[in-house]
Amino acid sequence: MNPVNYLYLAALLFTIGASGVLIRRNAIVLFMCVELMLNASNLALVTFSRMHGNLDGQIIAFFTMVVAAAEVVVGLAIIVSIFRSRHSASVDDSNLMKL
Repeated sequence: MNPVNYLYLAALLFTIGASGVLIRRNAIVLFMCVELMLNASNLALVTFSRMHGNLDGQIIAFFTMVVAAAEVVVGLAIIVSIFRSRHSASVDDSNLMKL
């Protein structure tokens, strides 16, 4: 398979994720769209790394996955605390964080 096809797929996945971040208002869907954008950038990094024959892009993609996993843990904890206090996971209601 041609590496350009992987880059087209990465661009498509990033576009879907970016449109989901801009359109949707549910916090869980926003986190999934951000993860989709991170996976698209990882796919592009690995593709460029494979095209140039070095491992730099693959190492950066690995560290990006580690940071994304930590982001999900912290983000889901925040979403659960907001949902328990507001009974809604809407991003529009999250600016009312007064306790």
